[in-house]
Amino acid sequence: MESYDVKDTRLAEGGRRRIEWAEREMPVLRLIRQRFAEERPLQGLRVAACLHVTTETANLMHTLQLGGADVVLTASNPLSTQDDVAAALVSHFEIPTYAIKGENNVTYYKHINTALDHQPHITMDDGADLVSVLHKERRDLLPGVLGGTEETTTGVIRLRAMAADGALNFPVVAVNDAMTKHLFDNRYGTGQSTIDGIIRATNILLAGKAFVVAGYGWCGRGLAMRARGMGSNVIVTEIDPLPALEAVMDGFRVMPMDEAAQIGDIFVTVTGDINVIDRQHFEAMKDGAIICNSGHFNVEINIPALEEMASEKRLVRPFVDQYILEDGRCLHILGEGRLINLASAEGHPASVMDMSFANQALSLEYMAKNYERLEKKVYSVPSDIDREIARLKLRAMKVDIDTLTEQQVAYLNSWEEGT
Repeated sequence: MESYDVKDTRLAEGGRRRIEWAEREMPVLRLIRQRFAEERPLQGLRVAACLHVTTETANLMHTLQLGGADVVLTASNPLSTQDDVAAALVSHFEIPTYAIKGENNVTYYKHINTALDHQPHITMDDGADLVSVLHKERRDLLPGVLGGTEETTTGVIRLRAMAADGALNFPVVAVNDAMTKHLFDNRYGTGQSTIDGIIRATNILLAGKAFVVAGYGWCGRGLAMRARGMGSNVIVTEIDPLPALEAVMDGFRVMPMDEAAQIGDIFVTVTGDINVIDRQHFEAMKDGAIICNSGHFNVEINIPALEEMASEKRLVRPFVDQYILEDGRCLHILGEGRLINLASAEGHPASVMDMSFANQALSLEYMAKNYERLEKKVYSVPSDIDREIARLKLRAMKVDIDTLTEQQVAYLNSWEEGT
Protein backbone atom coordinates (compact mmCIF):
# COMPACT_ATOMS: atom_id res chain seq x y z
CA MET A 1 0.00 0.00 0.00
CA GLU A 2 1.45 3.40 -1.00
CA SER A 3 -1.15 5.96 0.10
CA TYR A 4 -0.09 6.89 3.60
CA ASP A 5 2.13 9.16 5.66
CA VAL A 6 3.01 7.72 9.07
CA LYS A 7 6.12 7.87 11.23
CA ASP A 8 7.39 4.32 10.80
CA THR A 9 5.60 1.24 9.45
CA ARG A 10 7.96 -0.93 11.52
CA LEU A 11 5.87 0.05 14.55
CA ALA A 12 2.86 -1.77 13.10
CA GLU A 13 3.05 -5.02 15.05
CA GLY A 14 3.00 -3.26 18.42
CA GLY A 15 0.12 -1.12 17.23
CA ARG A 16 -1.84 -4.16 16.11
CA ARG A 17 -1.50 -5.76 19.55
CA ARG A 18 -2.72 -2.59 21.26
CA ILE A 19 -5.65 -2.31 18.85
CA GLU A 20 -6.63 -5.87 19.74
CA TRP A 21 -6.33 -5.05 23.46
CA ALA A 22 -8.68 -2.08 23.07
CA GLU A 23 -11.14 -4.19 21.07
CA ARG A 24 -11.67 -6.42 24.11
CA GLU A 25 -13.20 -3.42 25.90
CA MET A 26 -15.46 -2.43 22.99
CA PRO A 27 -18.30 -5.00 22.94
CA VAL A 28 -20.94 -2.68 21.48
CA LEU A 29 -18.78 -1.75 18.48
CA ARG A 30 -17.93 -5.44 18.09
CA LEU A 31 -21.63 -6.33 17.78
CA ILE A 32 -22.12 -3.56 15.22
CA ARG A 33 -19.07 -4.79 13.32
CA GLN A 34 -20.53 -8.29 13.08
CA ARG A 35 -23.76 -6.93 11.59
CA PHE A 36 -21.90 -4.56 9.24
CA ALA A 37 -19.78 -7.42 7.93
CA GLU A 38 -22.94 -9.38 7.09
CA GLU A 39 -25.12 -6.57 5.70
CA ARG A 40 -22.47 -4.26 4.15
CA PRO A 41 -24.64 -1.12 4.63
CA LEU A 42 -21.81 1.22 3.59
CA GLN A 43 -20.93 -0.53 0.35
CA GLY A 44 -19.63 1.86 -2.29
CA LEU A 45 -19.29 4.86 0.02
CA ARG A 46 -16.05 6.82 0.32
CA VAL A 47 -15.50 8.07 3.86
CA ALA A 48 -12.91 10.65 4.94
CA ALA A 49 -12.36 10.61 8.72
CA CYS A 50 -10.50 13.30 10.65
CA LEU A 51 -10.19 11.79 14.13
CA HIS A 52 -7.67 11.21 16.89
CA VAL A 53 -5.59 8.28 15.64
CA THR A 54 -5.83 5.94 18.63
CA THR A 55 -6.43 2.24 19.24
CA GLU A 56 -10.16 2.88 19.64
CA THR A 57 -10.33 4.86 16.39
CA ALA A 58 -8.59 1.97 14.63
CA ASN A 59 -11.40 -0.35 15.73
CA LEU A 60 -13.97 2.12 14.36
CA MET A 61 -12.15 2.33 11.03
CA HIS A 62 -12.05 -1.46 10.78
CA THR A 63 -15.79 -1.59 11.51
CA LEU A 64 -16.55 0.86 8.69
CA GLN A 65 -14.22 -1.02 6.37
CA LEU A 66 -16.03 -4.31 7.04
CA GLY A 67 -19.31 -2.48 6.45
CA GLY A 68 -18.19 -1.81 2.86
CA ALA A 69 -16.84 1.74 3.20
CA ASP A 70 -13.72 2.90 1.37
CA VAL A 71 -12.07 4.68 4.30
CA VAL A 72 -9.22 7.17 4.61
CA LEU A 73 -8.07 8.54 7.99
CA THR A 74 -6.22 11.70 8.98
CA ALA A 75 -5.38 13.10 12.42
CA SER A 76 -7.64 15.68 14.06
CA ASN A 77 -4.88 17.03 16.32
CA PRO A 78 -1.11 17.28 15.76
CA LEU A 79 -0.28 15.74 19.16
CA SER A 80 -2.93 13.04 19.53
CA THR A 81 -1.65 10.44 17.06
CA GLN A 82 -0.36 7.11 18.34
CA ASP A 83 2.32 6.32 15.78
CA ASP A 84 2.21 2.56 16.25
CA VAL A 85 -1.55 2.57 15.63
CA ALA A 86 -1.15 4.66 12.46
CA ALA A 87 1.44 2.14 11.25
CA ALA A 88 -0.85 -0.80 12.03
CA LEU A 89 -3.76 0.76 10.15
CA VAL A 90 -1.56 0.97 7.08
CA SER A 91 0.22 -2.37 7.32
CA HIS A 92 -2.42 -4.67 8.82
CA PHE A 93 -5.73 -3.09 7.81
CA GLU A 94 -4.73 -1.44 4.53
CA ILE A 95 -6.44 1.81 5.49
CA PRO A 96 -4.79 4.95 4.03
CA THR A 97 -3.67 6.92 7.07
CA TYR A 98 -2.06 10.36 7.29
CA ALA A 99 -0.94 11.08 10.84
CA ILE A 100 2.36 11.64 12.67
CA LYS A 101 2.54 12.59 16.34
CA GLY A 102 4.05 16.06 16.64
CA GLU A 103 3.45 17.05 13.01
CA ASN A 104 3.53 20.80 12.37
CA ASN A 105 0.53 22.78 11.14
CA VAL A 106 1.69 22.68 7.53
CA THR A 107 1.82 18.89 7.57
CA TYR A 108 -1.43 18.70 9.53
CA TYR A 109 -3.38 20.59 6.87
CA LYS A 110 -1.54 18.85 4.07
CA HIS A 111 -2.82 15.57 5.53
CA ILE A 112 -6.37 16.92 5.70
CA ASN A 113 -6.21 17.95 2.06
CA THR A 114 -4.82 14.56 1.10
CA ALA A 115 -7.77 12.92 2.82
CA LEU A 116 -10.11 15.19 0.89
CA ASP A 117 -8.41 14.10 -2.34
CA HIS A 118 -10.26 10.84 -1.64
CA GLN A 119 -13.41 12.74 -2.78
CA PRO A 120 -15.54 11.58 0.16
CA HIS A 121 -19.25 10.94 0.06
CA ILE A 122 -19.37 11.23 3.87
CA THR A 123 -17.11 13.13 6.29
CA MET A 124 -16.39 12.05 9.85
CA ASP A 125 -14.97 14.83 11.97
CA ASP A 126 -13.55 15.49 15.44
CA GLY A 127 -13.48 19.27 15.70
CA ALA A 128 -14.81 20.16 12.22
CA ASP A 129 -11.41 20.91 10.66
CA LEU A 130 -12.15 18.57 7.75
CA VAL A 131 -15.51 20.20 7.06
CA SER A 132 -14.02 23.66 7.49
CA VAL A 133 -11.23 23.06 4.94
CA LEU A 134 -13.75 21.43 2.61
CA HIS A 135 -15.97 24.52 2.68
CA LYS A 136 -13.16 27.08 2.55
CA GLU A 137 -10.63 25.57 0.15
CA ARG A 138 -12.10 22.51 -1.57
CA ARG A 139 -15.56 23.65 -2.57
CA ASP A 140 -15.28 21.78 -5.84
CA LEU A 141 -15.82 18.59 -3.82
CA LEU A 142 -18.99 19.75 -2.07
CA PRO A 143 -21.47 18.48 -4.72
CA GLY A 144 -20.29 14.92 -4.09
CA VAL A 145 -20.66 15.05 -0.29
CA LEU A 146 -23.87 13.45 1.00
CA GLY A 147 -23.43 14.23 4.69
CA GLY A 148 -21.21 13.95 7.72
CA THR A 149 -20.87 13.22 11.42
CA GLU A 150 -19.20 15.28 14.15
CA GLU A 151 -17.78 13.95 17.42
CA THR A 152 -17.01 16.96 19.63
CA THR A 153 -18.69 19.85 21.42
CA THR A 154 -16.27 22.26 19.74
CA GLY A 155 -17.04 20.87 16.29
CA VAL A 156 -20.79 20.98 16.82
CA ILE A 157 -20.53 24.64 17.87
CA ARG A 158 -18.65 25.43 14.65
CA LEU A 159 -21.08 23.49 12.47
CA ARG A 160 -24.16 25.08 14.03
CA ALA A 161 -22.59 28.49 13.41
CA MET A 162 -22.07 27.48 9.77
CA ALA A 163 -25.68 26.28 9.50
CA ALA A 164 -26.97 29.50 11.05
CA ASP A 165 -25.03 31.50 8.46
CA GLY A 166 -26.37 29.33 5.65
CA ALA A 167 -22.81 28.18 4.94
CA LEU A 168 -23.20 24.47 5.64
CA ASN A 169 -23.62 22.58 2.38
CA PHE A 170 -24.74 19.16 3.65
CA PRO A 171 -26.43 17.59 6.70
CA VAL A 172 -24.34 16.55 9.70
CA VAL A 173 -25.25 14.32 12.63
CA ALA A 174 -23.95 15.70 15.94
CA VAL A 175 -22.68 12.51 17.58
CA ASN A 176 -21.66 14.63 20.57
CA ASP A 177 -25.34 15.28 21.36
CA ALA A 178 -26.11 11.61 21.98
CA MET A 179 -26.78 10.81 25.63
CA THR A 180 -24.56 7.74 25.33
CA LYS A 181 -21.79 10.03 24.12
CA HIS A 182 -21.74 13.11 26.32
CA LEU A 183 -22.92 11.45 29.51
CA PHE A 184 -20.10 8.92 29.33
CA ASP A 185 -17.37 10.08 26.94
CA ASN A 186 -17.37 13.70 28.06
CA ARG A 187 -17.94 13.04 31.76
CA TYR A 188 -16.23 9.76 32.62
CA GLY A 189 -13.77 9.68 29.71
CA THR A 190 -12.55 13.28 29.89
CA GLY A 191 -12.54 13.24 33.69
CA GLN A 192 -10.27 10.22 33.98
CA SER A 193 -8.06 10.75 30.92
CA THR A 194 -7.34 14.41 31.72
CA ILE A 195 -6.17 13.50 35.21
CA ASP A 196 -4.11 10.71 33.63
CA GLY A 197 -2.48 13.17 31.21
CA ILE A 198 -1.62 15.67 33.95
CA ILE A 199 -0.07 13.02 36.18
CA ARG A 200 1.93 11.42 33.35
CA ALA A 201 3.28 14.81 32.26
CA THR A 202 4.15 16.13 35.73
CA ASN A 203 4.17 13.26 38.27
CA ILE A 204 2.71 15.66 40.85
CA LEU A 205 0.47 14.78 43.79
CA LEU A 206 -3.04 16.13 43.27
CA ALA A 207 -4.14 15.76 46.89
CA GLY A 208 -4.22 19.12 48.64
CA LYS A 209 -3.79 21.15 45.46
CA ALA A 210 -6.17 23.93 44.42
CA PHE A 211 -7.49 22.54 41.13
CA VAL A 212 -9.28 25.05 38.89
CA VAL A 213 -11.73 23.72 36.28
CA ALA A 214 -12.74 26.31 33.68
CA GLY A 215 -16.19 25.31 32.43
CA TYR A 216 -18.80 23.06 34.03
CA GLY A 217 -20.27 21.32 31.00
CA TRP A 218 -20.18 17.54 30.83
CA CYS A 219 -16.38 17.50 30.51
CA GLY A 220 -15.98 19.95 33.39
CA ARG A 221 -18.35 17.96 35.58
CA GLY A 222 -16.37 14.79 35.04
CA LEU A 223 -13.04 16.49 35.59
CA ALA A 224 -14.16 18.23 38.79
CA MET A 225 -15.53 14.95 40.13
CA ARG A 226 -12.31 13.06 39.43
CA ALA A 227 -10.04 15.83 40.77
CA ARG A 228 -12.02 15.88 44.01
CA GLY A 229 -11.70 12.12 44.18
CA MET A 230 -7.91 12.52 44.04
CA GLY A 231 -8.04 14.87 47.04
CA SER A 232 -7.83 18.22 45.28
CA ASN A 233 -9.65 21.32 46.45
CA VAL A 234 -11.70 22.00 43.32
CA ILE A 235 -12.67 25.47 42.11
CA VAL A 236 -15.02 25.96 39.13
CA THR A 237 -15.22 29.02 36.89
CA GLU A 238 -18.25 29.57 34.65
CA ILE A 239 -20.04 32.17 32.53
CA ASP A 240 -23.47 30.47 32.56
CA PRO A 241 -25.54 30.81 35.77
CA LEU A 242 -27.19 27.39 35.40
CA PRO A 243 -24.07 25.18 35.41
CA ALA A 244 -22.49 27.59 37.90
CA LEU A 245 -25.42 26.99 40.27
CA GLU A 246 -25.14 23.26 39.66
CA ALA A 247 -21.44 23.35 40.56
CA VAL A 248 -22.25 25.15 43.80
CA MET A 249 -24.92 22.56 44.65
CA ASP A 250 -22.43 19.81 43.81
CA GLY A 251 -20.19 21.19 46.55
CA PHE A 252 -17.57 23.07 44.54
CA ARG A 253 -16.33 26.64 45.05
CA VAL A 254 -17.40 28.85 42.15
CA MET A 255 -15.72 32.16 41.36
CA PRO A 256 -14.50 34.26 38.41
CA MET A 257 -11.20 33.29 36.83
CA ASP A 258 -9.68 36.58 38.01
CA GLU A 259 -10.08 35.33 41.60
CA ALA A 260 -9.24 31.69 40.90
CA ALA A 261 -6.00 32.70 39.16
CA GLN A 262 -4.61 33.98 42.46
CA ILE A 263 -5.11 30.74 44.40
CA GLY A 264 -4.98 27.89 41.86
CA ASP A 265 -2.15 25.37 41.65
CA ILE A 266 -3.48 23.54 38.59
CA PHE A 267 -5.69 25.02 35.87
CA VAL A 268 -7.59 23.05 33.22
CA THR A 269 -9.77 24.61 30.52
CA VAL A 270 -12.72 22.64 29.09
CA THR A 271 -14.91 25.33 27.52
CA GLY A 272 -14.44 25.35 23.74
CA ASP A 273 -13.85 29.11 23.78
CA ILE A 274 -10.85 31.36 23.21
CA ASN A 275 -8.53 32.98 25.80
CA VAL A 276 -10.31 31.55 28.83
CA ILE A 277 -6.97 31.93 30.61
CA ASP A 278 -5.55 35.28 29.51
CA ARG A 279 -2.73 37.72 30.20
CA GLN A 280 -4.25 39.15 33.39
CA HIS A 281 -4.60 35.65 34.78
CA PHE A 282 -0.94 34.83 34.13
CA GLU A 283 -0.01 38.06 35.91
CA ALA A 284 -1.93 36.94 39.01
CA MET A 285 -0.85 33.28 39.17
CA LYS A 286 1.41 31.79 41.82
CA ASP A 287 4.94 30.66 41.07
CA GLY A 288 4.88 27.07 39.82
CA ALA A 289 1.29 27.08 38.55
CA ILE A 290 0.44 24.30 36.07
CA ILE A 291 -1.85 25.18 33.17
CA CYS A 292 -3.37 22.84 30.60
CA ASN A 293 -6.30 22.36 28.28
CA SER A 294 -8.69 19.49 27.64
CA GLY A 295 -10.86 21.31 25.10
CA HIS A 296 -10.43 20.43 21.46
CA PHE A 297 -8.38 23.36 20.16
CA ASN A 298 -5.30 25.01 21.67
CA VAL A 299 -6.93 28.44 21.87
CA GLU A 300 -8.37 28.33 25.38
CA ILE A 301 -5.04 29.39 26.91
CA ASN A 302 -3.58 32.61 25.50
CA ILE A 303 -0.11 31.16 24.95
CA PRO A 304 1.01 34.02 22.62
CA ALA A 305 0.46 36.45 25.50
CA LEU A 306 2.49 34.24 27.83
CA GLU A 307 5.25 34.05 25.20
CA GLU A 308 5.40 37.86 25.22
CA MET A 309 5.51 38.01 29.01
CA ALA A 310 8.25 35.40 29.42
CA SER A 311 11.96 36.17 29.51
CA GLU A 312 12.80 32.51 28.96
CA LYS A 313 11.08 29.30 27.89
CA ARG A 314 12.43 25.80 28.30
CA LEU A 315 11.21 22.22 28.08
CA VAL A 316 11.68 20.80 31.59
CA ARG A 317 9.91 17.46 31.02
CA PRO A 318 8.25 15.89 27.99
CA PHE A 319 5.08 17.94 27.34
CA VAL A 320 5.97 20.50 30.06
CA ASP A 321 7.07 23.96 28.89
CA GLN A 322 8.33 26.24 31.66
CA TYR A 323 7.88 29.97 31.13
CA ILE A 324 10.10 32.15 33.32
CA LEU A 325 8.64 35.62 33.81
CA GLU A 326 10.49 38.89 34.39
CA ASP A 327 9.63 38.81 38.13
CA GLY A 328 11.12 35.33 38.51
CA ARG A 329 7.87 33.37 38.66
CA CYS A 330 7.63 30.15 36.63
CA LEU A 331 4.42 29.05 34.92
CA HIS A 332 4.08 25.67 33.25
CA ILE A 333 2.07 24.87 30.12
CA LEU A 334 1.35 21.20 29.45
CA GLY A 335 1.15 19.68 25.97
CA GLU A 336 1.54 23.03 24.17
CA GLY A 337 -1.98 23.88 25.31
CA ARG A 338 -3.43 21.03 23.24
CA LEU A 339 -5.59 18.18 24.51
CA ILE A 340 -3.53 17.03 27.49
CA ASN A 341 -5.33 13.69 27.75
CA LEU A 342 -4.12 12.79 24.26
CA ALA A 343 -0.86 14.76 24.18
CA SER A 344 0.76 13.04 27.16
CA ALA A 345 -1.59 10.10 27.75
CA GLU A 346 -3.73 7.76 25.63
CA GLY A 347 -7.08 9.54 25.65
CA HIS A 348 -10.29 7.96 26.86
CA PRO A 349 -10.46 4.34 27.96
CA ALA A 350 -11.69 1.95 25.28
CA SER A 351 -14.87 1.04 27.19
CA VAL A 352 -15.93 4.70 27.01
CA MET A 353 -15.04 5.13 23.35
CA ASP A 354 -17.01 1.97 22.65
CA MET A 355 -20.24 3.95 22.96
CA SER A 356 -18.94 7.08 21.25
CA PHE A 357 -17.74 5.14 18.22
CA ALA A 358 -20.86 2.98 18.19
CA ASN A 359 -22.69 6.30 17.76
CA GLN A 360 -20.31 7.25 14.96
CA ALA A 361 -20.84 3.97 13.11
CA LEU A 362 -24.63 3.94 13.43
CA SER A 363 -24.92 7.66 12.65
CA LEU A 364 -22.88 7.16 9.50
CA GLU A 365 -25.19 4.31 8.51
CA TYR A 366 -28.19 6.57 9.25
CA MET A 367 -26.72 9.33 7.10
CA ALA A 368 -26.07 6.91 4.23
CA LYS A 369 -29.70 5.78 4.29
CA ASN A 370 -31.41 9.12 4.91
CA TYR A 371 -29.29 11.92 3.42
CA GLU A 372 -31.79 12.61 0.59
CA ARG A 373 -34.51 13.72 2.99
CA LEU A 374 -32.28 15.71 5.35
CA GLU A 375 -31.77 19.47 5.19
CA LYS A 376 -28.39 21.20 5.26
CA LYS A 377 -28.21 21.54 9.03
CA VAL A 378 -26.99 19.80 12.19
CA TYR A 379 -29.08 16.90 13.50
CA SER A 380 -28.99 15.13 16.84
CA VAL A 381 -28.46 11.38 16.93
CA PRO A 382 -31.89 9.70 16.58
CA SER A 383 -33.14 8.57 19.99
CA ASP A 384 -33.65 4.98 18.83
CA ILE A 385 -29.93 4.74 17.99
CA ASP A 386 -29.03 6.24 21.38
CA ARG A 387 -31.21 3.75 23.26
CA GLU A 388 -30.01 0.80 21.20
CA ILE A 389 -26.42 1.60 22.10
CA ALA A 390 -27.34 1.87 25.78
CA ARG A 391 -29.18 -1.47 25.54
CA LEU A 392 -26.20 -3.18 23.92
CA LYS A 393 -23.83 -1.73 26.53
CA LEU A 394 -25.98 -3.01 29.39
CA ARG A 395 -26.16 -6.40 27.70
CA ALA A 396 -22.37 -6.50 27.43
CA MET A 397 -22.11 -5.58 31.12
CA LYS A 398 -24.61 -8.36 31.97
CA VAL A 399 -27.00 -5.83 33.50
CA ASP A 400 -30.76 -6.48 33.22
CA ILE A 401 -33.48 -3.84 33.55
CA ASP A 402 -37.27 -3.96 33.89
CA THR A 403 -39.82 -3.70 31.10
CA LEU A 404 -43.23 -2.11 31.33
CA THR A 405 -46.26 -4.33 31.84
CA GLU A 406 -49.27 -3.95 29.54
CA GLN A 407 -51.11 -2.24 32.40
CA GLN A 408 -48.26 0.24 32.86
CA VAL A 409 -48.14 1.01 29.13
CA ALA A 410 -51.89 1.60 29.10
CA TYR A 411 -51.65 3.90 32.13
CA LEU A 412 -48.87 5.99 30.60
CA ASN A 413 -50.84 6.37 27.36
CA SER A 414 -54.08 7.35 29.08
CA TRP A 415 -55.19 10.85 29.90
CA GLU A 416 -58.31 9.81 31.77
CA GLU A 417 -56.74 8.15 34.80
CA GLY A 418 -55.54 10.39 37.58
CA THR A 419 -55.06 10.03 41.28
